[in-house]
Amino acid sequence: MGLDQSQERESHDREFLGLPGKQEELIKSVAKASKRPVVLVLLCGGPVDITSAKFDNKVGGILWAGYPGEVGGVALAQVIFGDHNPGGKLPMTWYPKDFIRIPMTDMRMRADPASGYPGRTYRFYTGPKVYEFGYGLSYTKYSYNLLSLSHSTLHINQPSTHLMTENSETIRYKLFSVLGEQTCQSMSLSITLGVTNHGNMAGKHPVLLFLKKEQVGKGNPVKQLVGFQSVNLNAGETAQVGFELSPCEHLSMANEAGILVIEEGSYLLLVGDQEYPLKVTV
Repeated sequence: MGLDQSQERESHDREFLGLPGKQEELIKSVAKASKRPVVLVLLCGGPVDITSAKFDNKVGGILWAGYPGEVGGVALAQVIFGDHNPGGKLPMTWYPKDFIRIPMTDMRMRADPASGYPGRTYRFYTGPKVYEFGYGLSYTKYSYNLLSLSHSTLHINQPSTHLMTENSETIRYKLFSVLGEQTCQSMSLSITLGVTNHGNMAGKHPVLLFLKKEQVGKGNPVKQLVGFQSVNLNAGETAQVGFELSPCEHLSMANEAGILVIEEGSYLLLVGDQEYPLKVTV
């Protein structure tokens, strides 16, 4: 199933986020008639709302193939029949059909609960998702553990601390503009993670590290990507990956006046289902 260039192409905005025509009905009918679970292959460049297939227990797997080239059929067969272990992660949020009701001319990133506006992108979108940014399965299972964190408390000891009040809570923050490049580099955090392949197949696995404020306030991102790295692991193998977190790049956010600030508070480093605390003082 999927789309073609009559639905998506350069200089053409999509007006519908579901599968066109009778495709959804066809998926339901084939799945219902099949004696064994079926595999749904999607050929499309952008996301589609396949919620009904996602929750159909007769659909045993869903594979997003993009627009494959001349050997795409061979590649799909290798994945479907288990000769190759897939390891891709979604590079965008897959929104439900109702998201299309938001005018493309409304370019606000942050959600506005008062008006029902859900926000945009994985950083600020607060509405329901078909699949979220960074989601992806494989034929094996991976686990993570934190091997080292250069420091779990980050002190930004620079002048000009400011205060703001949010939900009756006073929050201290630093202006991004008072921090020079050398100061930013000197405050970088080094993070080393262990990644283990617990399955029976070798695989290439992308590791995504996120950061978020523990208590997400007005204007804070839901989460922010710090970085990603791919590792090739044989069955049972463990490897290490390292990341650098820059406070100026990853902790700064624009306030209501459009000024970049770094807020004091408790943050979390996220990888898979693991969370590691990070405290910031200013």
